[in-house]
Amino acid sequence: MGRSGKLRSGSASKLKRWRKGHSSDSNPEGRRYRLAARGRLLAPRSENSNLTVDALKLHNELQSSGPLPAFRDVEGAQPCMEDDTNAETKTHRSSATFLSGLSDCTNLTFSKVQRLWESNSAAHKEICAVLAAVTEVIRAQGGTESETEYFGALMTTLEAVESPESMAAVAYLLNLVLKRVPGPVLIKKFSDTSKAFMGILSSQAYGSSTLALRWVLSCLATLLRRQNLVAWNYPVTMQVFHGLLSFTVHVKPKVRKAAQHGVCSILRGSEFLFGDGAPSLHPAASSAAKFCVQEIEKAGGAKEATTTLHVLTLLRDLLPCLPASSVKLCCETLLRVMNLSHVLVTACAMNAFHSLFAAQPPSSSLPAELNAQIITALYDYVPSVGDLQPLLAWLAVMERAHVNLAKLQWELCWAHLSRLFSVAMGSFLSPHTQVVSAAAQTLKVLLDECVAPHMAELGLVSSATPSGPAAHVCKMFRAVEEGLMYRFHAAWASVLQVLKAFFESCGCQCHPIMRKCLQSLADLRGSPHFPHTNLLDQAVGAAVATMGPEVVLQAVPLDIDGTEETLDFPRSWLLPVLRDHIHAAPLGFFCTYFLPLATTLKNRATDLAQAERHLEAKIYDTLQCQVWNLLPSFCTQPTDIVSSFKALARTLGMAISNRSDLRLIVCQALRRLINKGCQTDAERAEVGRFAKNFLPILFNAYSQQDAATESPVQRRSVLDTIRAYLTVTEPQMVCGFLEKAIEKLTSPENSEFTRLSMLDLVVAMAPYVDEKSLHSLYGIIQPSLQNKDHGIQKKAYRVLEEICASDRPACQNFVQSHLKDLQSTLLGSLPSASSPAKRPRLKCLLHVVKQFTAEHEDFVTALVPEVILCTKEVSVGARKNAYNLLVEIGHAFLRFGPAADDAMQRYLLVVYAGLTGSVTMMSCTVLALARLLFEFKEHISPAALEQLVQHICLMIGSRTRDVVKSALGFLKVALLLLDVELLGRHLQTMLEAIGGMSDDMRRHFRMKLRNLLSKLIRKFGFDPVRALLPDSYHKVLLNVRKAEARNRKRQALKRAAGSVEEDRPVRSKGESMEEVLADSDSEDESKQHDGKETKKALRQRAQAWLKEGEGDEPLNFLDPHVAHRVLATKPGTGKAGKVSHDFKVSADGRLIICEEEEEEEIKGVDEEMADLMQEVGIRSKKAQKRRFREEADDKDQDSDAQPQYKAGGSGIHRPVGKNTAPGAEYKGKKGKGDIKKGRLDPYAYIPLNRAKLNRRKKAKLQGQYKGLMKGAQRGAQAGKRQRKKQPPL
Repeated sequence: MGRSGKLRSGSASKLKRWRKGHSSDSNPEGRRYRLAARGRLLAPRSENSNLTVDALKLHNELQSSGPLPAFRDVEGAQPCMEDDTNAETKTHRSSATFLSGLSDCTNLTFSKVQRLWESNSAAHKEICAVLAAVTEVIRAQGGTESETEYFGALMTTLEAVESPESMAAVAYLLNLVLKRVPGPVLIKKFSDTSKAFMGILSSQAYGSSTLALRWVLSCLATLLRRQNLVAWNYPVTMQVFHGLLSFTVHVKPKVRKAAQHGVCSILRGSEFLFGDGAPSLHPAASSAAKFCVQEIEKAGGAKEATTTLHVLTLLRDLLPCLPASSVKLCCETLLRVMNLSHVLVTACAMNAFHSLFAAQPPSSSLPAELNAQIITALYDYVPSVGDLQPLLAWLAVMERAHVNLAKLQWELCWAHLSRLFSVAMGSFLSPHTQVVSAAAQTLKVLLDECVAPHMAELGLVSSATPSGPAAHVCKMFRAVEEGLMYRFHAAWASVLQVLKAFFESCGCQCHPIMRKCLQSLADLRGSPHFPHTNLLDQAVGAAVATMGPEVVLQAVPLDIDGTEETLDFPRSWLLPVLRDHIHAAPLGFFCTYFLPLATTLKNRATDLAQAERHLEAKIYDTLQCQVWNLLPSFCTQPTDIVSSFKALARTLGMAISNRSDLRLIVCQALRRLINKGCQTDAERAEVGRFAKNFLPILFNAYSQQDAATESPVQRRSVLDTIRAYLTVTEPQMVCGFLEKAIEKLTSPENSEFTRLSMLDLVVAMAPYVDEKSLHSLYGIIQPSLQNKDHGIQKKAYRVLEEICASDRPACQNFVQSHLKDLQSTLLGSLPSASSPAKRPRLKCLLHVVKQFTAEHEDFVTALVPEVILCTKEVSVGARKNAYNLLVEIGHAFLRFGPAADDAMQRYLLVVYAGLTGSVTMMSCTVLALARLLFEFKEHISPAALEQLVQHICLMIGSRTRDVVKSALGFLKVALLLLDVELLGRHLQTMLEAIGGMSDDMRRHFRMKLRNLLSKLIRKFGFDPVRALLPDSYHKVLLNVRKAEARNRKRQALKRAAGSVEEDRPVRSKGESMEEVLADSDSEDESKQHDGKETKKALRQRAQAWLKEGEGDEPLNFLDPHVAHRVLATKPGTGKAGKVSHDFKVSADGRLIICEEEEEEEIKGVDEEMADLMQEVGIRSKKAQKRRFREEADDKDQDSDAQPQYKAGGSGIHRPVGKNTAPGAEYKGKKGKGDIKKGRLDPYAYIPLNRAKLNRRKKAKLQGQYKGLMKGAQRGAQAGKRQRKKQPPL
């Protein structure tokens, strides 16, 4: 075969070439092959075809890639495609594939073979061939293809095969079937089966081929796991187990991992460990531990330490399931090998300790005393603060060790925690930020999991010399408190986080010993340029939340009393911290401490204002407002409502009446006290006892004439407070207030503002009165439903809405007893209902319709036209209520029955009447039908759906744009909701309606039509849509298809680019412990052909560094702590990481900077469909807010974007915009030189231009740069002359 891309000599002149300028023609002149193909297509077909059975057999033989057995089907028929008349010429190839035999295997155990099939794998082909042969043998002997039959047949096959490939295939199938063979069978056949497996292991242990080893080891592990407890008393069982153990240090990674996994599964998952009376540990656990210790001792201090690494990897999984004596022996061995100062060995040993403590084994495996001894021993192996990865691993191990010890015996854990806190605080001096963060996280976890759960048992810790567990807590806190010293200033952020966790865990009991720390924090907060004010405020806030404001203010006083000579107020930062963190505090403390302070500050501000010292008066007025802002926080779950609220009530009432500036704060405090503070009936009764005092004050504050000039926010706050207070007020008192409000409402002397205010109060009180008062109230507001004043009419409907929506028994009984009266009233007031009153009227109807039964169907039917028209109201709330009422009416029809389809058909017939009304009515009806289709599509029968689509298609032919817009919106909703099969029945009807639209409608709704056609093409394909539309739409359809193809291509490119970025490996600066162990466990088999790694590779992996002494001091190797100077990280070679600019780089090192339009992700959100869903009342408020944010972002982007059209040519097409020179925005308008005007420093005036890389323009660019430099020099000389002329200062 010749080389591709090359032509033979002399053939270039024979080729037909493109003429100049015609290389992009899509339809070339030469069409010889096209015409020939067209002629064959139209020519009559001959009777004799070349597609014969022999040709198919030849094709199948060419496609198959290996010999196949002659598979038979279940009924024993002849092989597929076999010629009965010519059996002698049968070849080893056939038309069956390698998976054809698997389809005959009915046992689900082997489904994995078919699911994970790889056609190019020789091993998989061998597996399929063996499975097919075994299946045929079982069927030939009349078997039922059970797991036991496959087990016996495969064991027989295993003894018969000789090739390594066949043996591996049989072992793989045995590995699958052994898991499903009944346990008694495996127990009975254990001797023969284990003997066969051990024979294979001994013969192939160190041979040239180890294909079958991993599967035989897995089979052996499954066999041992299924044995009962009695079998483990026999020596043969332990002998087999030791044979499996010997392969855990094999040189081949896959074999070694299979053996290690098998040993772990035996010790952890044997069946007898989960039955009744099961032992806590496996009988062979001690033998496995002894084997590991022996192998480590056998390896000794070898430099390569490969076997030691393999055993340590095994111990990582075995330690949690060993007995206590074995755990102690193994841990002693681990500590000894860590003395070798071998980096990988130390990392693996630490990983084994971590897995032991993280598993949290029972005390039978790891007693508390042994846990404490291991913790003490690990302090001899503390890495240096500059050794990154070992120190991180040590901190993680110690964290898990103390957490496990706290679970076993928390007093013993606390005795060891103080030392760990001291060592961990030393890690805060590390130059690595990862170490500082890890140490802080370790201390926070220990406080959260070891200290906090047991603080309640400790009681209050006094500031005197504590003893017992309290002494350990004091030592821990002192260690953390030392972190506020200046030598820890680089890690103050982490220290503050640990202090915050300490305050949260121990602040309630240990606040006497924490006061000095709070004073230190306050001093730090007052120091100039302190960088961590936010973290410090959070720490002090945690102290406020746990200790209470009184304790914190005793330690850190406010130092504000109204008699200050200077207005610095260094502790004023405490007021916002107190406001944000006070909860569950005594309300009496506010009365005794902050109320007098606020009064003093207010008096001081008044005196200063009278003395015309307005700035100082404003400062003190602001301070007293900040003090009052603490009141809502004190009202959050206060601890003394019953005893302290009576002392505060009078002051709050006076503040509401006389202090308009405090009215918002006091109202918020009352609401929070009622909603979040009153947890018991006694507390609610205590607050409700003052309702006779607070409610009149609140009523007056809301209804007085001066309130008309107040902000709506204040009036709304007062009304919300009234609603909250009514929940704790007795009904008799509410009825009395209601009568007085009705008197003022009906009094002709009151102004309109007063009447409207009284109506608001009546709306608030209506749900809380008895049935008698409701009856009189209904008689009073009934005439107001037809009042010409829109405000009064709206509030009258609001009264009815509150009554109908309330779940109190009095309101529900009133609605049931006045149901007919409500019907007549609501129908009678329909002609006079104003637009502002539609929202509460529809809400009232919504609650009334829920009470209706089948006898009220006429009334519900009469409501439908009004509700449909309200779907186009100006008010958003009215439209939402209208759609909800339409849905509720649909549910009412379903309740009316008898069948759901018939009920929905009746409802749709009522709605269809709107299609014959006015233009507005027709448009609203179509939108209503879209919402009903969204809600009740499962209740609409196919015939009703066909009728519905026909009606909508008739609306598409309307001459009114509003109606056509609604009809197109309905079709989009239908495309979204209905499946392809159901919608395909109506495709022709819809497309005929779209094709019959007038040219004016098509032009006006061209974008909507394009969007609709795009959705139709996605759902039904291009050809069906094109066939059903007239020729005038074909060009649009082609454009839509091209646009869809471009979008798909762009999406695919972006996904591909994203996947490439994700797949790009990122190498960290320092390898973690898991990565180091992964490197030790995943050797390449090609490098291990002789069973050993090269010494160079081991030296690179086991490299370590020695830290020299300080200055000229020599290193003392006799020092007992010299092991701390053996580092896994090279000291003094820390380099700053490369800064990522998020720009792609080409092969030659140039930056690839894309335009913003190319970088923006293509949003899959259909904005038009979202608008439509919002219009028919389906979209939620959350989605609307998100859409508004996206629209705001889009507007910002559009304002910055440049128009895509670029003018060119002459005449009216000439470019009219001036091309400003680079740097022109810095040029001054009047004088010479440049003006910065708040912009960046104007260092470069020449923009980056790709065309300037052209070598032919080199001379021109050199001249440009020379001119730039000359201009700069002239400017510098002129500036120097100007400076000389100026007189010296």
